[in-house]
Amino acid sequence: MEALTLTTPALLFSAISLIMLAYTNRFLAYAALIRSLSEKFKVEQNDILEYQIQNLRKRLYLTRSMQIFGIVSLLLCVLTMFLIYVGQQGIAVWAFGAGLICLIISLGLLIREIQISVEALEVHLGDMENLSKKE
Repeated sequence: MEALTLTTPALLFSAISLIMLAYTNRFLAYAALIRSLSEKFKVEQNDILEYQIQNLRKRLYLTRSMQIFGIVSLLLCVLTMFLIYVGQQGIAVWAFGAGLICLIISLGLLIREIQISVEALEVHLGDMENLSKKE
């Protein structure tokens, strides 16, 4: 196995930064949607709104977990670079591996969050279809 160099963990910086930006944008979109739903819920309460609230809660917590694992991955990449710099190659390899695992977990959570988002959109599509059939 070749020695781990400073370049290897540095390559993940831009990828992780872009992923974190996407996660933050998702979070901000959820915050705006939750505020909007809060106003609607005060006026009327129905099954669709209650489902949306439950769905958004799941998605919000998944996004938080995605962000946490992404941040830990970034921190482990920085730690890897520091360990390489101070000559601790063996520990650096393990830190980098742990960082990659955190990134994999973060991306796995993203897949689950996307599945839940699609389920929520399916409910809206079904509701619109039911309304159009009634008319």
